[in-house]
Amino acid sequence: MSGLRIGTRGSDLALWQARAVATAIEASDGPPCELKVIRTSGDRLPHADLTEVGGKRLFVKEIEEALIAREIDVAVHSAKDLPAVVPAGLAVRGYLQRADARDGLVLPASANPPPNSTATALLTRLGPKPRVGTSSVRRIAQLAMLHHDATFVPIRGNLDTRLRKVDDGPYDAIVLAVAGLRRLGFTNRLSAALTIDECVPAPGQGAIAMETRADDTVTSDVVARIDDADTGAAVTAERTLVEALGGGCQMPIGAHAVVAGTELRIDAVVSTLDGRRAPRFQAQGDRAAPAALGQALAARLVDAGAAEILAEVSRAQTPEVDRS
Repeated sequence: MSGLRIGTRGSDLALWQARAVATAIEASDGPPCELKVIRTSGDRLPHADLTEVGGKRLFVKEIEEALIAREIDVAVHSAKDLPAVVPAGLAVRGYLQRADARDGLVLPASANPPPNSTATALLTRLGPKPRVGTSSVRRIAQLAMLHHDATFVPIRGNLDTRLRKVDDGPYDAIVLAVAGLRRLGFTNRLSAALTIDECVPAPGQGAIAMETRADDTVTSDVVARIDDADTGAAVTAERTLVEALGGGCQMPIGAHAVVAGTELRIDAVVSTLDGRRAPRFQAQGDRAAPAALGQALAARLVDAGAAEILAEVSRAQTPEVDRS
């Protein structure tokens, strides 16, 4: 194998992720890697409401098309950006070791929050009606339970843009993925990480997914050498749960799984947009059967009214999904 072409979006975070994959492949005695930047529909529509123009698929569509057309050999994605079902002929073949999956609260640089404050305490400190920047319906639904009077203001753009917006714009705080902040060297901007109890992360958050053609056994073998099995088990459970719920990418579904020895534990929630109804369950099962665990927990959520909540959210035409 002479070389491997890795397809990626062109944002700083996407390039960081693709370089991490390339470095891992080459360090495992794999072939030399070349990055190929592909501009997606989501990149060309920086101000559009994603619920109206196609959702998260817009951030992977052109990359997957390039993979199908054999213009690249591996597609690298943030796992949370991948819809639960991938196109025919493609397969997710591995994940790098997962980073911190939590969401983080970021205050303006001038705010000077007390050290070691919890996210809940910081939200309370922001006043009776804080303006929180996020377009994620999942985050809105769960944060509404922590601060009933908060106003949620849409925000899009890459990480640098969002940080500038919280410093200069109409926000008292914004919510970003902890993993993204740390990967790009902005750990100092993290005012507080939301615990899993405060806000269950997006399925796949913090994980980097590697997608190949299903019939490309040579590339699949290369990717398998750098696959982190624990991350794969956890994310498989989370993604299977979403698929079993029939949830799309704009749905307020949180799911977070962790490996503990031979067991896999998963925490999941489905919330109404105002956070007033939020069935939430935890389950554990065999680490070797993550899909079965995800399906079983999805069934419990459905029995508790999750399907009705998701149908209600769908009818309400939810706001744009947050990619942070």
